[in-house]
Amino acid sequence: MNVATNRVAITGMGAVSALGHSLNETWKNIIEGKSGISFIENSPCEIDKMPIKIAGEVKNFTLPQECLPEKEWSRYDRFIHYAIKAGHEAFVNSGLKDNCPYQAEKMGSILGVGMGGLPMMESNYRNFIEKGARRVSPFFVPGIIPNMAPGLLTLQLGLKGINYSISSACASGAHAISNAAYEIMSGRQDVVISGGAESVLSNLTISGFSNMKALSKNDQPQKASRPFDKDRNGFVIGEGAGIVILENLEKAKARGATIYAEVIGHGTSSDAHHITAPHPDGEGAARCMENALDSAGIGPEKIGYINAHGTSTPLGDAAEVKAIKRTFGSHAENIYVSSTKSMIGHLLGAAGGIETIFCAMALHEGILPPTINLDHVDSDCELKHVANTAQKVQVDYALNNSFGFGGTNSSLILKRLS
Repeated sequence: MNVATNRVAITGMGAVSALGHSLNETWKNIIEGKSGISFIENSPCEIDKMPIKIAGEVKNFTLPQECLPEKEWSRYDRFIHYAIKAGHEAFVNSGLKDNCPYQAEKMGSILGVGMGGLPMMESNYRNFIEKGARRVSPFFVPGIIPNMAPGLLTLQLGLKGINYSISSACASGAHAISNAAYEIMSGRQDVVISGGAESVLSNLTISGFSNMKALSKNDQPQKASRPFDKDRNGFVIGEGAGIVILENLEKAKARGATIYAEVIGHGTSSDAHHITAPHPDGEGAARCMENALDSAGIGPEKIGYINAHGTSTPLGDAAEVKAIKRTFGSHAENIYVSSTKSMIGHLLGAAGGIETIFCAMALHEGILPPTINLDHVDSDCELKHVANTAQKVQVDYALNNSFGFGGTNSSLILKRLS
């Protein structure tokens, strides 16, 4: 991102996923190669009527009282709960809760949300049909709108700067982080809480994706998400949130903050090809990664790890591999690649947020998360995969891909600070 003066640090992170309700729990299970995919048990859908019964579901989640009083829980959809929990964790993790040197007017939030509060929409519409208009919750509208996630975070933390959400399908979280980074680089903000949140395990969502033939039909949940494997047959819906604290790097250093990674580049592009399918040659995704490299001011040979979009769909995985080879040429053989969606499913609008966290942790700790269930690499997907077991490898630059319906693409580049 060489068009601006201020550098951007990741100084705090928080996560909610099928593998844990915190950053440490989620990361520990990711590195151990555990699967969070299971049969759906506690989400608001009539699972006995659903053709697909598995997901990366967040189990036994309760929003802490210090994040939101219990009497207010029912006012907001689950994606907002996840955003609040992960956002509070990230803020504490950054050290800003106890020692914040910034003006409230230069602190804000930009979050990515792909689909908003569909479960709450369904339940309120059911009440409307069965019981009439007066049984629709007065909190229905604020309870489902995507911008309520960053809105509540800024309200609770007293942040008076930027405050909005981005909805660009599965690229939402990554686009939010890139926009947040630009706000800091320009000097308009000193701190931005960013990332993504999503929870759409509902009758309509599962039925729609299933009828599109996009979801895995594997009846063994933990084996269902298998990016780049020859037996992959569709993606698994996940839910949760991945939230990062982005901060002016020099000011973060001055206050003694932990720097997990630096955000140095972002690329975007449009496939202009199809409403849901990627360009078969990966042309749009390749341009996106090239734009990210140009934004970062580095050559392709610098990238050591890619957290791939890798959803486990036949067309998507093959197209992304072609894009990587097209972008990096012979260096593609040297880049470690994995898809953490194999363990937590596809978090849709939250994917870019939580996968940016995994990239930052990989750089910070010198360990690369695996793609599990990668037992037989598809001949169309051959790369230097981190297959089934995490690898202790220190890389200096990591790239995260997020590609969405409508042909929207996002690539983020992070750098390790030595």
